[in-house]
Amino acid sequence: MNKFNEFLKSKKLLVSDGATGSSLQQHGLDKGKPAEIWLYENPDAIQQLHLDFIRAGADILLTCTFGANALRLEHAGLSGKVKEANTLAVKIAQNAVADRAVLVAGSIGPLGQMLKPLGLLAVDDARNIYAEQAQALCEAGVDLLVIETQFDIQEASAAIQGARSMCDLPIICSFSYDRGVKTMMGVSPTQMVQTFSSFNLAAFGINCGKSLEDNLRCLKELKQVTDKPIWFKPNAGLPTVDETGKINYSTTPADMGSQVKEWVAEGAVIIGGCCGTSPAHLAAIAEKVKESGS
Repeated sequence: MNKFNEFLKSKKLLVSDGATGSSLQQHGLDKGKPAEIWLYENPDAIQQLHLDFIRAGADILLTCTFGANALRLEHAGLSGKVKEANTLAVKIAQNAVADRAVLVAGSIGPLGQMLKPLGLLAVDDARNIYAEQAQALCEAGVDLLVIETQFDIQEASAAIQGARSMCDLPIICSFSYDRGVKTMMGVSPTQMVQTFSSFNLAAFGINCGKSLEDNLRCLKELKQVTDKPIWFKPNAGLPTVDETGKINYSTTPADMGSQVKEWVAEGAVIIGGCCGTSPAHLAAIAEKVKESGS
């Protein structure tokens, strides 16, 4: 049995971490600057964020590698550093974990380019790009892979296939339903499950999205179509920008914590938060997850 399944079997409910990008922005990361830049410029801030999430109650940390694929790293001025950046991110997370009972999950986000015929990127090229990042994460020692914030069935398929070609670690695939109950490409939770039912995924997921209310609707639909564990990391609402240019999220830690009981009742098994979810938000979530699992 792999470590992820061992954790699920022993704890029943797991707490994932909160937001990486928006949390690092609160500590000085420039808006629009890829978080992966700080793997080199400010690794201590990333490790501190990991520690803050662990102290808040996280059972799973996602590596700071959401955009650490060849295409996005090239745009970030880190061309040719896929293996190096992913390895560094895993090391930072592992250093934060130390001897604690916390899993390190390799975060794999979208490539940032549309696949043919809507875009210029060939499916085979996308699969190879995903495979390269997955290989780097697996060789660096992650416990599982999380292919997250997906919106296109074709790209998510390439991501899963590319990752699976490199290792046999558990893979979670999570979609962002940012058009309410569908993605920007019109994908519903039901379509996601129907497409990937034969892919032997460890869990199906919902992350990011538009609102807590819409994410709950997606969760209810997902529960009806799968017996797999459900990964649930909603945004802390939609962001607003104040007169100073600072990004704020209106959903409070108490707001998120108060909804955990219903999330669990509707099938969520691994619960955390996406954009806007600070360590304080996660602490409120973790407290209620513990109560729900006891």
